Amino acid sequence: MESNRLLIRQSLIEDCVLFAQWEARESVNQWFTMDQDRDYNQVVQEFILRSVEPDMKQFTIVLKEGNRPIGRIWLSRIDTHYDSLDITRIYIADEEMRGKGYGEEALRCLLQYCFFNLHMERVTLDHVPANQRAAALYQKLGFQYEGEARHAGKKDGRYLNLKLMSMLRAEYVRLNREA
Repeated sequence: MESNRLLIRQSLIEDCVLFAQWEARESVNQWFTMDQDRDYNQVVQEFILRSVEPDMKQFTIVLKEGNRPIGRIWLSRIDTHYDSLDITRIYIADEEMRGKGYGEEALRCLLQYCFFNLHMERVTLDHVPANQRAAALYQKLGFQYEGEARHAGKKDGRYLNLKLMSMLRAEYVRLNREA
């Protein structure tokens, strides 16, 4: 996948070094249901297990200028019968890279890929209630709230509620035709 400033490519095992560094940062980790004490070996093990699952895809967000990896995307629950999938993880890792529109650009590119390359009817995602920055972006792009799943995630031994959102292909087409 490619946009004006970004290349979104399939993740490589070598990217796990970056993923482990990024996901150890509180500024990334706090927004996801991953334990804070995960280490490189756990990241690699997860990566390998996800790589062989047919209903999962992992991508690395790369800034074209300088060919610099800046973030990560993980799709799961890819269901070709029901034509649906979940954006399980998407982030821009470095705080200095946030607020520049890279997350929005990556998500717009990803939605195009999901609805037209993968022929999905429905794309879902969730966020922890405190992540208002993500919530604002998802709403701006047209995701609709479906509710809150109680104790749907677990982090460091504690259950977390997650806000559930979705977008349908027709909504995506309508919103992007108007843009």
